[in-house]
Amino acid sequence: MAINFPKWLAVLATILALLLLMPVTTSAATFGFHTPSQAIYASAASLVTTYPSFSDLDLTPLQRQRLQSVLQRRNKEIQAVLDISQRDTLRHQIHSGHSFNQALLSLELQPEQQHLIKAIEQLTSLKLKALLVKYSVPSVSN
Repeated sequence: MAINFPKWLAVLATILALLLLMPVTTSAATFGFHTPSQAIYASAASLVTTYPSFSDLDLTPLQRQRLQSVLQRRNKEIQAVLDISQRDTLRHQIHSGHSFNQALLSLELQPEQQHLIKAIEQLTSLKLKALLVKYSVPSVSN
């Protein structure tokens, strides 16, 4: 079944018109390179969220695995925000017995990094709340 030339040309013209007339989407980020660092207010204490101990909850192994994967994803996303020296400091703090949250608070973060980490924490909190609601467990408090 061959597509004849006029139909093919009409489809191509339609696609081209849609691409050219489609509105340009912009980033919804509230900060940029032109924003002064004083405009971003994020204290280090409010950066991290304390999550409940999931070992106390009555969860199946699959439910525990899903909650753990959300937290592991959070850790990877936060480490992606940090530079090499900050990652080394974080790793050293964790190996010396500090929790992830304590180690994160000990870092000297730029305002942009604080903003990104706070956003990652908020997203993680929402994901955990959704999973805990799905499993009918009392939710995480900020």
